[in-house]
Amino acid sequence: MAKKFLGVGVGFPVTVPNGAIAAAEYEESVRQSIWIILGTAKGERVMRPDFGCGIYDLVFEVNSPSTAGKVSQAVREALLLFEPRIDVLDVQVTPVSDSEGSKLLISIDYEVRATNNAFNLVYPFYLEMGAG
Repeated sequence: MAKKFLGVGVGFPVTVPNGAIAAAEYEESVRQSIWIILGTAKGERVMRPDFGCGIYDLVFEVNSPSTAGKVSQAVREALLLFEPRIDVLDVQVTPVSDSEGSKLLISIDYEVRATNNAFNLVYPFYLEMGAG
């Protein structure tokens, strides 16, 4: 079966329903892996300092089209390096300002290689409001 290549692992975040650690299987495992890659800053993991996404170097940038382009490139590079089970079809970054502050919505269209199923994931990235 093609889905077995996608694997089964511990779910993220770790939960223990019914006394057993919840697992993430197949496409859900891939989705959670993408979320972990995007949620990890480079240098955050001691034994894997190269793991993660470079978007956290941009957290104090101005919410602008230039920043959106930098974020898009950092996301593409991180997924290319750390998630071999997918092909990234598109990354779109939309600037949003609301009551919570300034954020970028990162929309990732990807295809799981083993099954040719296409998915979309939207990751919110919050920019810190600088003094200015």
